[in-house]
Amino acid sequence: MKIPELRSRILYTLGLLFVARVGAHIPLPGIDPKPLLAFFEAQTAGGGGGLMGLYNMFTGGALLKGAVCALGIMPYISASIIFQLMTAVVPTLSRLQQEGDVGRQKLTQYTRYLTVIICLIQSVLLILSLENPGRIFAGYDVNTYGQIVVMSHWTFLIFSTIYMTAGTMLLMWLGEQITQRGIGNGVSLLITIGILADIPGAAVATYQLFFAPVGVAKLGLPQGAMMVALFLIVTMGIIAVTQGQRKIPVQYAKRVVGQKVYGGQSSFLPLKVNYSGVMPVIFASAILLFPQQIFSQVGAAFNLPFLVEFANNLLQGHWMYYTLMAVLILFFSYFWVSVMFKPIQIADDLKKYGGYIPGVRPGEPTAGFLDFIMTRLTLAGAIFLTVIAILPDLLLFQLKVPPRIAYFFGGTGMLITVGVILDTMRQIETFLLQRHYDGFLKKGRIRGRSTSANVALSEAASDKAVMQLTVVMVVILLIGITAWAVRHFAL
Repeated sequence: MKIPELRSRILYTLGLLFVARVGAHIPLPGIDPKPLLAFFEAQTAGGGGGLMGLYNMFTGGALLKGAVCALGIMPYISASIIFQLMTAVVPTLSRLQQEGDVGRQKLTQYTRYLTVIICLIQSVLLILSLENPGRIFAGYDVNTYGQIVVMSHWTFLIFSTIYMTAGTMLLMWLGEQITQRGIGNGVSLLITIGILADIPGAAVATYQLFFAPVGVAKLGLPQGAMMVALFLIVTMGIIAVTQGQRKIPVQYAKRVVGQKVYGGQSSFLPLKVNYSGVMPVIFASAILLFPQQIFSQVGAAFNLPFLVEFANNLLQGHWMYYTLMAVLILFFSYFWVSVMFKPIQIADDLKKYGGYIPGVRPGEPTAGFLDFIMTRLTLAGAIFLTVIAILPDLLLFQLKVPPRIAYFFGGTGMLITVGVILDTMRQIETFLLQRHYDGFLKKGRIRGRSTSANVALSEAASDKAVMQLTVVMVVILLIGITAWAVRHFAL
């Protein structure tokens, strides 16, 4: 906090994340979220399972609250996946990507347009589900829980579609602002904050799971010890895979310029085992959420049982879900490396500055060597990533643990959370290393961090803008606390 720019970035990030959390609690006009919340609380799954539980986790509880940001940031991620896949197939988009900042800005604009289209489709499907909850949520009885939508069909459809689309676009803008003027990856942080927001509810559900009333099924001490051990093993495995790297030795030739000798030193080229980080898990989850929602809604609307059954097989706990999840994680791990890792460019840069890998000829042989090494590393990293993401979920579902708890003790939520926190810490350390020598720090660099983090840092927000955002944030917080206190004591 002693570094002004870093302090400004941290406060700016916290302020925008606070705005995102406010959007997750503003209900849509014409909707009563209490029946839906009561229905999922009454389920044996404990707070909702399957698609709704997973999607609700990614939206930070906004989905079950019927909030303006009920769609979350997932439509933007889906649009980004589509355009990244298309850049590898469509030559025009590939050329745009290679044109530098101008081309990337155009691709970003196209991604935003596609995000709006996906938001319109998903919001209409979600609204139809809320108007007829019995068709999409098995066991929902309107006479028991009540009607969720309390407004006329077309009015609710039009206005809610606009509001939810605007909510997602707001989250997209917040994520971009955090990435540019804050600290960490904005989109990943929004997902992580949504996951962490349900920690109190998951803690209560875990307590009730082990200390249930007499006559209610509960887990014993061995299962509890296994869950704690699984939590620690998954966390350590995520850190090991995320931080693991192979150091390729690089030797620089000596050059004599005038009376000075340059080069001659040896260094290394760090190749990460899990080069793509947590992005394959986020992409795979987004891809599995979208078709499940469409198949389920279309099958219920047109009375097609086979589509409904296929959609149910895409839910967490079914073998098809885990098979597709594993395939998608492997695919996106290699796809991310193919898009981001450029062995030819690295080999050319080494050759330009007089560097070479011992035992490998400069130029094309170096590029082939790096590509071969990276292919093997990616395979190992993708397999580890798949095991960490899937195996804990399988074990927890075998124990009949509610999905709300499995998301935190399992692989998906933990993998995203730990990976994003590590990436944010890496960026913070980059600021510290840029402004201080390691020897002058009181405690040295952060333990276990890599000093090879190269983060492109843009200009931070001004102190005036940060202070204005902080004031607005504090005012909204005080209003929320006051409203809660009035309602609580009135009851």
